[in-house]
Amino acid sequence: MTLSSRPSPADQVSDLLDTIKPLLVSFIRQADVSASTLDSVPPVTTWHNGADDNGDDSLPDPLVPGRPLVESHPPDELTKLMAPTLDLPSDGLGKDGLVGVVREVLKYSVNTWDQGFMDKLYSSTDALGTRKAYTVWKRAKDVKRQRKTPETEEMQPLMRIWQIGVAAELILAVLNTNVHVYQVSPALTLIEKTVTRRLADLFNLGPSAGGISQPGGSASNASSLVIARNTLYPQTKTSGINGTRYVLFTSEHGHYSLEKAAQMFGFGSDAVIPVPVDSVGRMIPGELDRVVRQAKERGEIPLYVNATAGTTVLGSYDPFDEIADVCDRHGMWMHIDGSWGGCVVFNKELSRDRLKGAGRAHSIAVTPHKMLGVPVTSSFLLVKDLKWAWESMTLPAGYLFHNDPSSEIYDLADLTPQCGRRGDPLKLFLSWSYHGTAGLSSLVRLSFSRASLLLDLVRSSPLLSLASPDPLPCLQVCFYFAPQGLLANEETNTRRTKEIVGRLVGRGFMVDYAPGPRGYFLRVVIHGNKEEETVRRLVRAVEQLGEEVVREEKVQS
Repeated sequence: MTLSSRPSPADQVSDLLDTIKPLLVSFIRQADVSASTLDSVPPVTTWHNGADDNGDDSLPDPLVPGRPLVESHPPDELTKLMAPTLDLPSDGLGKDGLVGVVREVLKYSVNTWDQGFMDKLYSSTDALGTRKAYTVWKRAKDVKRQRKTPETEEMQPLMRIWQIGVAAELILAVLNTNVHVYQVSPALTLIEKTVTRRLADLFNLGPSAGGISQPGGSASNASSLVIARNTLYPQTKTSGINGTRYVLFTSEHGHYSLEKAAQMFGFGSDAVIPVPVDSVGRMIPGELDRVVRQAKERGEIPLYVNATAGTTVLGSYDPFDEIADVCDRHGMWMHIDGSWGGCVVFNKELSRDRLKGAGRAHSIAVTPHKMLGVPVTSSFLLVKDLKWAWESMTLPAGYLFHNDPSSEIYDLADLTPQCGRRGDPLKLFLSWSYHGTAGLSSLVRLSFSRASLLLDLVRSSPLLSLASPDPLPCLQVCFYFAPQGLLANEETNTRRTKEIVGRLVGRGFMVDYAPGPRGYFLRVVIHGNKEEETVRRLVRAVEQLGEEVVREEKVQS
């Protein structure tokens, strides 16, 4: 075969995408049989081929039965089921074999496009919008004359966010470049600088602020600790901590990533001092001041305070103004882990009280792939003065970095431990460009509206007991199954919670559980792409399964 007769890279990519696309579209369509309609949909028996009855694969058909949210197996069992696929071959499988591999991957993966996915802090991908809106759309004789309901209008921003996100991922794969130096990624570099600067503006971090993309919230928190140490105590950049006892502070409900970072960077996990929280999970500033003073009396050096905007379990926002006062008093770095709740900043009304004083922080972590529904991974570390990041991270690598420290920084890997860097900011940039700040604000407001609906349903149920703060600080709702409002002992509550969570998968729902004051409770994360009926059916399913578990307990006793 001559060079001129070989398929071009463009043709090869087009052919492969044409082969894989039906599998991906089919996978997404399975979510059309969402948790909000399982009562009336027959069990799944076939893998839908991705086309409607007329062979048209351009329109979603929510009436075609789909796969379960997840085909669940224990790790050892799934390893056996996937053994042929996991056995990497000596000779390549080619395109036909690749299709089989992709089918297996999709078959045994959680379908996060499904309405019933309410397990983790990132939201389910639901580009197709509401079932009701698209049933109307599918059945319209003339698509141009499709009816628009209020719910359709309400869902428009989220219906497109995921479409944009999928496109952004494809664009990044096609570009296949490293955003470490400007020379090889000029457009993506400017996009990252623009996005981080705008995010810093939303948090009122000041004129010198900026940021850097990170591979997740934990990485953002870890990088902030390095910048804090090297900025407040510059000698540590070259000499290390050298036996000095620096200590770090975080709330009792803070994320575990700070403890991991302390282990990685030589502080040790014992250097992380927990600060008591109040009845709704917020750090108590007076207690922070107390433990800081105690550390000083022991001869330790208070270095860093990790405040939280949206704790993992209860969703609480710490009192940032008061914490900043303590940090100023003792010369400590104030970081805000806003990985979960930071994106509330897009809505002025909801962020006014929650983020009061956040602009006084030295650094903030924010992760749009959670609250904003941008595809994983999308996370940023914002710094009040971007030069702090450069001075803390830069090393003499003249073969790669050509930054002039007196001017703007464009070789972005000089601001972070990473050298290999993906252009993930493009995903938020495209969504932000399409919808504008107002559109993202509407998405945040809709998400809080849906979470408040679940709160109301739990509060009014005679079979459930609310464990979340009321009103809700963020988008997760925590509650116990408690017949007649009476909680059992910790062991019984924990057993019932785990049983209910496990059985919910069979009803088309994935939720989580977490430890609480009376044993483990259910923790449900709600985003704006959840239909009201999905939320109502979830509550009914929990009530029914809870009663089922209690009946079984009585029989066994």
